[in-house]
Amino acid sequence: MIAYVGTHGTNPAVRKLPYDAIKDFTPIGMIGATPNVLIINPDLPIKNFKEFVDYAKKNPAKLSYGSAGPGTLTHLGMEQLKLAAGIFMVHVPYRGVGPAYTNLLAGQTQAMFPTLFAALPYINTNRVRGLGITGSKRSSAAPNIPTFKELGYNGFDGQQWYGLVGPANLPPAIVAKLNAELNKVLALPDFSEKMTSEAMTLMPMTPAQFTNYIKEDIARWAKVAKDRNIEIE
Repeated sequence: MIAYVGTHGTNPAVRKLPYDAIKDFTPIGMIGATPNVLIINPDLPIKNFKEFVDYAKKNPAKLSYGSAGPGTLTHLGMEQLKLAAGIFMVHVPYRGVGPAYTNLLAGQTQAMFPTLFAALPYINTNRVRGLGITGSKRSSAAPNIPTFKELGYNGFDGQQWYGLVGPANLPPAIVAKLNAELNKVLALPDFSEKMTSEAMTLMPMTPAQFTNYIKEDIARWAKVAKDRNIEIE
């Protein structure tokens, strides 16, 4: 089955689930990830990330941000940023990313932290302004947007990722075979080109590496949830 940041990253960090994201599955391999991007309504008098932080500090009551809902990556990622930058913004949760975009474009909220893939059509038509992306390097899909690391903020490695997992206690030989076949697909030029066009970076891993990635992602968002006192019933 496909695992992603919601099932094996953010949800285990903030919710009591009917499954254990580690014990109830056998990680097989990573597929890839698309970074998250800080976007703002272009009507704001802000051209870059430094100006965004300065504006937020000078106008603590003027900024709000939309998310796809409490405990989602769009929520936790922005809360991580608020904590790191020492700024305040009101969180406006929506039932899905669509309504959040609608109100951002209308100027009812001023910022958002969605995936780069979903934001690209709005960035490329200047309907929103991209200020910074997560991950270790810039995306070829939006080369002019710096990473948060470039901006002086370490630890912003959370992304919308996808991988392959099986049921618990899957025999090692089967896991190894599935991992090898998955990585063959990831190496196909046509597949790589298609994913790159959708702002996704392919990330082939061994089962052990993927296991560690899942554990680290849960730990990342659990820390944000604890620091920001976020717990979803």
